[in-house]
Amino acid sequence: MPLSPVDIHNKEFTRGFRGYNEDEVNEFLMQIIKDYEVALKEKKELESKLLTSNEQIGHYNSIESTLQKSIVIAQEAAEEVRRNSTKEAKLIVKEAEKNADRIVNEALSKARRIALEIEELKKQSKVFRNRFKMIVEAQLDLIESDDWDHLLEYEIDSTELERLDTPVE
Repeated sequence: MPLSPVDIHNKEFTRGFRGYNEDEVNEFLMQIIKDYEVALKEKKELESKLLTSNEQIGHYNSIESTLQKSIVIAQEAAEEVRRNSTKEAKLIVKEAEKNADRIVNEALSKARRIALEIEELKKQSKVFRNRFKMIVEAQLDLIESDDWDHLLEYEIDSTELERLDTPVE
């Protein structure tokens, strides 16, 4: 068991012939007691600081452990989000490809219908043109016929017209 300042203070030395000077020994012992008390006080303070430091280290170790667990959880969550995002992106791409195929097929179908309509309109326009041409040619034949010349040669007597215009009594 270590010595205490009281143990040093109460220590009795036996006296011998031509021993040490008692006052010097007592003064030296008093200095040792003071230094020893200071050393013990510093030791207690250091032990207290060490205990506080160990508590803080324990607290920080706990925080570190919690942070490490949180980091692992965050990494796992990020990986899960990444996997889900990848799956969702693939689904979106597949859906977009399906829509694109549908749109292209609809456009091709519409283009075919329009091409058929154009061909039908061309046929109808040829038929209309031929009919119109026939009508115009028939009218032209009428205009060029000799009947017009006979009409122009026909003369009406104006006295006869007056008589027809007069009322009968």
